Amino acid sequence: MTKKRKFATRLIGAACLALSASAFAGGDHAHEHGAGAHANEETAIGKPGQASKVTRTINVSMNDKMRFEPASIRVKQGETVRFAIRNAGQIKHEMNLGTEQELLEHLEVMKKFPNMEHDEPNQVTIAPGQQGEIVWQFTKAGAVIFACLVPGHYEAGMKGKVRVSRR
Repeated sequence: MTKKRKFATRLIGAACLALSASAFAGGDHAHEHGAGAHANEETAIGKPGQASKVTRTINVSMNDKMRFEPASIRVKQGETVRFAIRNAGQIKHEMNLGTEQELLEHLEVMKKFPNMEHDEPNQVTIAPGQQGEIVWQFTKAGAVIFACLVPGHYEAGMKGKVRVSRR
């Protein structure tokens, strides 16, 4: 199955799951959806990292000025990084790693289901004042985008870039 077809299948499945969940219960629901990677599945941006192989921790702060600090990060191809992410704001934020295309497609889903929370290795939703983490192995050189896809946040500039250099 091609990556695009696999992504489309997951996206449709996620939309169906979200619709069925909202039909049976109210409130926020955490569930899988979108283009996230599972276990050791490799994606266009790398794969979930193993905590035992983390080479460094990068602290990232999210705030209500709709910014990530830092917004530009450099890593080496093959490196496994722990992102220690803190929501310094008063509203919910999230960090999603992906290609620009994946993030824009997921943003459209988020607009339809704004209370969606993430349970994928490349995504984390964090309540105000709380912390979370993403452990990721960057297997390919190039650029990886990170963004908050809570409706309105990406549009306000809440995004950044990981530059992955060759070893």
